[in-house]
Amino acid sequence: MAKKGNAPKYPQEFLDKLAAITAKRAKTVIDHVLKHGHITTEELKETYGYNHPPRAIRDVREQGIPMEMYRTTDRQGRSIAAYRFGDPSEIKSGKLGGRKAFSKAFKQQLIDKYGAKCGICHTEYEPRYLQVDHRVPYEVAGDSEGELKVEAFMLVCGSCNRAKSWSCEHCENWKSQHLVNVCQTCYWANPTDYSHVALRLIRRLDVAWTGQQEVDEHDALRELSMLANQNLPDFVKDALRRLLNSDSS
Repeated sequence: MAKKGNAPKYPQEFLDKLAAITAKRAKTVIDHVLKHGHITTEELKETYGYNHPPRAIRDVREQGIPMEMYRTTDRQGRSIAAYRFGDPSEIKSGKLGGRKAFSKAFKQQLIDKYGAKCGICHTEYEPRYLQVDHRVPYEVAGDSEGELKVEAFMLVCGSCNRAKSWSCEHCENWKSQHLVNVCQTCYWANPTDYSHVALRLIRRLDVAWTGQQEVDEHDALRELSMLANQNLPDFVKDALRRLLNSDSS
């Protein structure tokens, strides 16, 4: 079982880098490792409530902090993963865990090309609420050499980014094959022109009602769906199906 103990001493430059990180989940992991020298998957789940420990560790790596995994035992003697800081010299300037850092100027290029809206749900946001995201996941394609290409990225809201991450991480191509062309034809890479959603034969239509008039229209649709004893998505699909049938007759 991993024992609590004093963490090793780190170079001041490394400590300064750690102190500059404010992202909540990454900072939680960092503070724990600084105090105890490591953190286990058991602690990530039971102490901090992170049901997917590797994601918490990835958050730290994406801040440019090297992390290494090793095996230890839990309280029942079972083998579990534990994490500690890697070699501080592996930190690379301008990189986020191997990824290229996104400058404000690059984000502005995306806004100029696509507008200040989520590329998936098409909802408009203040730029600070939009995140720069790889169309093809970094874990599959990595980053190309040289300057970042605007066409390889998209702006997404936090909600859609989480949905995309969950879907991609449960896709067989992500888990084993890592075929870039498969990702390129996926909904999450190009919501306007795709053949599958994480290898499933699915078509999606993400619609957001914005402004008072559209919100009122949405609420009216919801009331009609309740009267029809249907959930709203099924009610809308049935309405569209009737429209298609009437046009073809």
